[in-house]
Amino acid sequence: EAQLVESGGGLVQAGGSLRLSCAASGLTFDDYSIGWFRQAPGKEREGVSCISSGDGRTNYVDSVKGRFTISRENAKKMVYLQMNSLKPEDTAVYYCAASWGTSNCRPIDWWGQGTQVTVSS
Repeated sequence: EAQLVESGGGLVQAGGSLRLSCAASGLTFDDYSIGWFRQAPGKEREGVSCISSGDGRTNYVDSVKGRFTISRENAKKMVYLQMNSLKPEDTAVYYCAASWGTSNCRPIDWWGQGTQVTVSS
C-alpha cells in the first residue's frame, strides 16, 4: 500500500518562508515523478511543481517561479517544496502526489492527505 505524508505547513506572514516535506512509503520511489498541488478555498486544485523520476527535471506554475523550489532525496524517499517570499494568495492545502514513469506528474497514481499553508497579509 503506497502512502504519501505531507508535513511542514503552518501559518506564516507574507514574505516569509516554509519548507514542505513529503515522505513516501510502499512504492518504488525512484520510478515516480512527484508533484506538489494546492487547493485554495472555493477554487480548483492546481499543479504547483513537479520533479521527474529520471533526470530530476523540474517545472513550476508561473505564479511560483522564482519563489518555490522542488527537490527530492531518493535514498530517503523524500520530496521537498521550499517556499520563499510567500504571498496571501499562496494560502491553500498543499498535496504531494506520485505519478509513475512520467515527467509532468500526470496522471496521478497516489495522493497525500495534504498540509495547510496559511499566509497572512
